[in-house]
Amino acid sequence: MKTIGDLGDLRGKRVLVRSDLNVPLESGTITDDGRIRASVPTIKMLTQMGARVLVCAHLGRPKGEPDAAYSLAPVARRLGELLHSPVALAEDTVGPGARAAVDALEDGRVVMLENLRFNKGETAKAEADRAAFARELASLADVFVSDGFGVVHREQASVYDVAKILPHAVGGLVEAEINVLRRLTEDPQRPYAVVLGGAKVSDKLGVIGNLLGAADRLLIGGGMVFTFLKAQGLEVGTSLLEEEQVETVRRYLEEAAAKGVEIVLPVDVVVADAFRADADTAVVPVEEIPADRMGLDIGPRSSRLFAERLADCRTVFWNGPMGAFEMEPYAAGTKALAQALAEVTASGALTVVGGGDSAAAVRQLGFAEHSFGHISTGGGASLEYLEGKRLPGLAVLEGDDH
Repeated sequence: MKTIGDLGDLRGKRVLVRSDLNVPLESGTITDDGRIRASVPTIKMLTQMGARVLVCAHLGRPKGEPDAAYSLAPVARRLGELLHSPVALAEDTVGPGARAAVDALEDGRVVMLENLRFNKGETAKAEADRAAFARELASLADVFVSDGFGVVHREQASVYDVAKILPHAVGGLVEAEINVLRRLTEDPQRPYAVVLGGAKVSDKLGVIGNLLGAADRLLIGGGMVFTFLKAQGLEVGTSLLEEEQVETVRRYLEEAAAKGVEIVLPVDVVVADAFRADADTAVVPVEEIPADRMGLDIGPRSSRLFAERLADCRTVFWNGPMGAFEMEPYAAGTKALAQALAEVTASGALTVVGGGDSAAAVRQLGFAEHSFGHISTGGGASLEYLEGKRLPGLAVLEGDDH
């Protein structure tokens, strides 16, 4: 896989950079700029090399046509602030506005193309439709740099098809992500623990199955834990439950026991009478969840148990919050887990926060990014990598899809 250094002299060259700038917005204001900040080093490197940089990205899920609510305008402004240089936003993605903006671009400067998903071809299922849009995108540039790790598991025009057309390389962000994930999969230092949370166990089944042969411990929290508790025959009340996955989870518990993989489940949970911050709450043992209550966080004894089971680990991967951390009454479990990881990091272990809600949580809860070994920018991509799946956006860069 080529890196930027393998592309030769880029002065005056038009470099199309696929970044992942899909940040959360509230009333047009960016609430977490982590992905934008993560994209800066690669873009800055290219500008210092004298390249004319065309940043392309998506935001949200517009339905294949322009929608002002999903404009990249606030993202372009924030990127310009971080680069200490204004970033112009083209009026469109591949139309006259984009061509005019690219034609006006000077060496060492940056322009952002409007939201890729304003074009149906970006996410089209039909290869011919994607390829047609990719050709329009590629015609704006001389070189392609893939630096959006959060999208490399998608076979989309700007991620996959463009790389078949232009000379290409991997950007620094994606290169760093791959290097960290290789450390998790090829020869991790042990004990190696994986912490999984989030809402749905079905989203994590593949990675759980794959990690039963790799990790020493699996710690399970979040909404997905109630399917595990149900598989053990426990009452879970009105908690989030995937009834159709109970038998699969039961098999995984048996397989883990047979392989000597320790599965650590909460021993207490915070229950509430409604999914609201002002609901009536209580902490109960997992064996005593009331039939009319829902679990919304792991309890304090569980937080201490998880910290104990992580204390001697040399490698930890974490994906998914322990509870509904966006609401203060249900944030303690996620905060305690992040603190435990920070302490393990300080002891010299490799800790990886697996993107998505986990990355948002550590920032929202006030943790410095250097408290962890690596904060991934791609939750879904990280999980699919650990699951052993082919990631189209990486395969095409490696030449596997030519």
